[in-house]
Amino acid sequence: QVQLVESGGGLVQAGGSLRLSCAASERTFRNYTMAWFRQAPGKDREFVAHIFLSDSSPYYADSVKGRFTISRDYAGNTMYLQMNSLKAEDTAVYYCAATRTTRWPVIYWADYNVWGQGTQVTVSS
Repeated sequence: QVQLVESGGGLVQAGGSLRLSCAASERTFRNYTMAWFRQAPGKDREFVAHIFLSDSSPYYADSVKGRFTISRDYAGNTMYLQMNSLKAEDTAVYYCAATRTTRWPVIYWADYNVWGQGTQVTVSS
């Protein structure tokens, strides 16, 4: 099955921007709905956004709508999360995930069966 590797995390000031990348190991990643989740210390894993397998339509959590943009590059087998206007509450480990389910939206972490190792995003206030 596809393997995922995230990159692009780091430390940024509030109001700044970061772009996360998720590289997939195979071209069949176009057959998966891809998503970003995040987990802050002491909190549950939280859905951030996903991009649907069939038409790349995006879906966002209310907490990031208007600030984050999810996209995918089929040629490079890569998914991105552009994060703008970052807030301290965006601080978390960010994970990319994949699922073959065709439901929309797919926001529950247990619906995803492939996960990356995570990348830390820290927003200083």
